[in-house]
Amino acid sequence: MENFTMLQFFEWYLPADGSLWNHFKNQAKHLKEIGFDTVWLPPAHKGMAGPDSTGYDSYDLYDLGEFDQKGAVRTKYGTKEEFLAAIAAGKEAGLQVYCDIVLNHMGGADEIETVPVKEVVPDNRTEFVSDTFEIQAYTKFTFPGRNRRYSQFVWDYQCFSGVDYNAGTEENAIYSIQNQYGEGWQDVLDLENGNYDYLMLSDIDFRNPHVRQELKNWGEWFTETSGCDGFRLDAIKHMDPTFFNEWLDHLRNRFQKELFTVGEYWSPYDLDSILAYIDATENRMSLFDAPLQGNFYKASKENEQFDLRTIFDNTLVQVRPDLAVTLVENHDTQPLQSLEQPVEPWFRPLAYALILLREAGYPCVFYTDLYGSEYTDTGNDGQEHKVVMESMPQLEALLRVRKHLAYGPQHDYFEEPQCIGWTREGDEEHENSVCAVLLSNHEDAEKTMFVGTQHAGKIFSDHLGNVSETVTIDEEGNGVFRTNGRSVSVWCIQ
Repeated sequence: MENFTMLQFFEWYLPADGSLWNHFKNQAKHLKEIGFDTVWLPPAHKGMAGPDSTGYDSYDLYDLGEFDQKGAVRTKYGTKEEFLAAIAAGKEAGLQVYCDIVLNHMGGADEIETVPVKEVVPDNRTEFVSDTFEIQAYTKFTFPGRNRRYSQFVWDYQCFSGVDYNAGTEENAIYSIQNQYGEGWQDVLDLENGNYDYLMLSDIDFRNPHVRQELKNWGEWFTETSGCDGFRLDAIKHMDPTFFNEWLDHLRNRFQKELFTVGEYWSPYDLDSILAYIDATENRMSLFDAPLQGNFYKASKENEQFDLRTIFDNTLVQVRPDLAVTLVENHDTQPLQSLEQPVEPWFRPLAYALILLREAGYPCVFYTDLYGSEYTDTGNDGQEHKVVMESMPQLEALLRVRKHLAYGPQHDYFEEPQCIGWTREGDEEHENSVCAVLLSNHEDAEKTMFVGTQHAGKIFSDHLGNVSETVTIDEEGNGVFRTNGRSVSVWCIQ
């Protein structure tokens, strides 16, 4: 079985010049050549911010850059034609393509409605601070630019469970919509703020059967139109999990294919909630290993004070490796973003070794680690900051080892708090497949590790070039492997 690797082919601060789809089209063959098998693309639909929208402020799910809406025909990433051509190029190169799906909320409504609501306490949404009263809310979506092509469905306040703006008084608050399908929030698993159904904009109400049917219809249309191979689901902790059970079952039955799906349930230090979601969705989807990313962040900040033996403690890959999509960073954790939690540059090669070269988990590489990024944005302190995220020179070497050499039985050496390692013995299907990985968060270190008696007498060198000398494997299959301080070495047959 081949090792698969996913690439998140975008970051938050990409230029809003409509170039991403063409960029992916031009890069697809190269990405396959360096070891990627699947690519996660950003939301393709039109957002309320039009050509400046990252896509997470959904306006019209059917507008993939085809209609003159919200200030432009194209999206931030390009036109519909360019989107479809990019996917076709990816598939021709041998890549599978996963598309980002944002169904929790909508924004940029076309009309204001008079809507019955109750105001709630922001940090305890189960506590109402008013009786039912009416506000003017942006909740009616007619999509005049599309003129009902592909779907006749009109969204109104009966389709939403909450909003955060009263257009009549120009006041911001969190309002629970009192529609015919419910007078409170939907049942979600996450109990932050009492009930975390409401996240932003106009919150979609999945208790409305017409909404569920429309989103199934859209899912069929999108999957058939795009030809995508699977999905990344946004903000699932704020949604009724039974909806995605129904939605995924419907699409998988309709298309008779797996449609690999990974959900974003972002709770960096709450594994129990993530496992509860897996139970609620009955193993229908994988989830990002947010707790592991949190451990990487802490390890990079705490330096030698972090006990590397605990790096996998309380992580999804430790308890459900079959459903864990592992990552080092993403568009939400990068500096100046809402969930800012960037892994320090010195630790990134160590973290990538931990997700790419071990047998458990499905690793996802972040765009900036391959291409880099420079941007300016306002931080939590209200000041503007310039950020430079440099690409990681050793990433392609790690990808080569994963694709060709990191196979076979795994032996762990996690005895010391500041230096850990493991080996993979290799298998018969992959020529010269074997590797020994050693990393340190403090000083230069060495460790005797077993790579298999079948490799006795073979000479190993550090594939990353961090250590210059070689290692010869003894008759018992052991070698004494070294790594530099605050570094990682990956030893393979020379």
